[in-house]
Amino acid sequence: MRKHNTVKKSSGTRKGAKGKLTVGIDLGDRSSRYCILDEQGEVLAEGSVATTKKGFAQVFGSKPRSRVALEVGTHSPWVSRYLGDLGHEVIVANARRVRLITDSTRKDERLDAKTLARLARIDPELLSPIRHRSAQGQADLMVIRARAVLVEARTMLVNAARGLTKSYGERLPSCGTGQVREQLGTQPMEAAKKCEWKRGDEARTFGIEAGTR
Repeated sequence: MRKHNTVKKSSGTRKGAKGKLTVGIDLGDRSSRYCILDEQGEVLAEGSVATTKKGFAQVFGSKPRSRVALEVGTHSPWVSRYLGDLGHEVIVANARRVRLITDSTRKDERLDAKTLARLARIDPELLSPIRHRSAQGQADLMVIRARAVLVEARTMLVNAARGLTKSYGERLPSCGTGQVREQLGTQPMEAAKKCEWKRGDEARTFGIEAGTR
């Protein structure tokens, strides 16, 4: 995992900076780029930080209350909440509506972080900010989505089982998906018997040694 590496771009330091700081963060899966501007719009520092709570705490935990802009994405829900807990003003930008980013001909994380910081400093509304759900709301939504994935997977497996048995001249009895397991257990089929694992040539065909599972 890459450690954060701050690169100062001006003679100003954190101690010498006056006024509210503005930060732009281009979130990545493992590491993120950031750019820090002073009240006059000068670059104070920029660098990379591990996309973890520990990484963000090391870089932003000791900084005074700042305005932080970041793009919406996979990590933006928890990052925005965490930076908010550290006392910062967090703006989550809808990058699809920020033409300076979406119309760029090349992906440049350093440039995107600087663009986010400059837009947030001038006028946060230019970022078309969005508001994420609360931690509890996100957790509830995850449960709903996980259940939907499981139901879809179960339906696909049942349909596959019905199709495979039909191709062997047999047919599963009509029943709801909740009763498929019981129906298969009480009505063994010839196709299922012939598909049972056997020691010998069939096992070796799949590169499995006899006596292993």
